[in-house]
Amino acid sequence: MPSSASGSGLSSRLGDGPGIHALPPEFETLALSTHQGTQRTNETRRRNGAPKEHTPMIDETLFEAEEKMEKAVEVAKERFSGIRTGRAHPGMFQKLLVDYYGAPTPLQQLASFQNPEARTIIISPFDKGSMHAIEKAIQQADLGINPSNDGNIIRCVMPQLTEERRKEYIKMARHEGEEARVSIRNIRRHAKDAIEKLVKDGEVGEDDGTRGEKELEGLTKKFVEQIDEGLKLKEAELLEV
Repeated sequence: MPSSASGSGLSSRLGDGPGIHALPPEFETLALSTHQGTQRTNETRRRNGAPKEHTPMIDETLFEAEEKMEKAVEVAKERFSGIRTGRAHPGMFQKLLVDYYGAPTPLQQLASFQNPEARTIIISPFDKGSMHAIEKAIQQADLGINPSNDGNIIRCVMPQLTEERRKEYIKMARHEGEEARVSIRNIRRHAKDAIEKLVKDGEVGEDDGTRGEKELEGLTKKFVEQIDEGLKLKEAELLEV
């Protein structure tokens, strides 16, 4: 069964990295080994047309920067999905907790979702005994939805957004996008500082440092473009009538 996603601010969550709010604690620990990191960074380098060979210290710096940038993008997309539109989608409920027999449980672990129409979501609880608790959680979630049930399913219909609301949500999405871009640039800055220190301390050559910084710029451009594309899609959703 699907599990819920978490999200708050990127900048604070990444510490040295990311903002749209900060990344959740589980993102802080990179589970991959140094060897995997080196392989991945070399793969990125090959895609960008750069030489395969690099010093391990620069490899690791680039790998960690790439990992943090990816997490920043993930959180940004999560934050975008949390901004209401006139469309209904299961992502609206990803943070919703239901009091399931006394235990706060993610709604997405308690039911399946169908999207028969643009503004309608059908929720089918696996346990019909949880119907009332699910309805109550939706009502208290400030989603602007008044759920109804027929004893087997819960029907949620999204109200039409007013023009004023659309403008407000677009402004919110642009703010989230800018925070994400700032977070990615902060990651670039820390990685660039680390590479410059390696060169200054004589641990890597100047040519390696220059190549590393060039690759870092390529990574930054790629992930900022992903943020921009996510924002563009969100704005298009919000402008749909």
